[in-house]
Amino acid sequence: MATTPKHSVSVAGIVVRDDGRVLVIKRDDNGHWEAPGGVLELDESFEDGVRREVLEETGLAVAVERLTGVYKNLTHGIVALVYRCRPAGGEPHVTEEAREIRWITTGDVQRMMTPAFGIRVLDAFEELPQSRVHDGINLM
Repeated sequence: MATTPKHSVSVAGIVVRDDGRVLVIKRDDNGHWEAPGGVLELDESFEDGVRREVLEETGLAVAVERLTGVYKNLTHGIVALVYRCRPAGGEPHVTEEAREIRWITTGDVQRMMTPAFGIRVLDAFEELPQSRVHDGINLM
């Protein structure tokens, strides 16, 4: 009898300032530039998870605006729901999970981020939510 595959559910926040710059972190665990986010806890809504993860990783409170995409890492079985957010309080700063923090332009995305994570930033500027799959690095 086959077992049902298990998936992990993650959330991430694409935090966009009024000037169009996006908040990204250099993750302490892998050194990659990504939007702040992480595993959704069992007892929280998607939006609460986004607010918690962004605050934990950057010190910045955010207002969640809308879902911008759903992404599946086929290699690791991770499904990520990504939301566009705006700053709502505090100042971003380095944390245990983020060794560096920057506000970048959409033009910086391809230079700084892997395709699988950069597309999440770019999709936040699209009108409709996107649905994509990747292998952890590249889109498929």
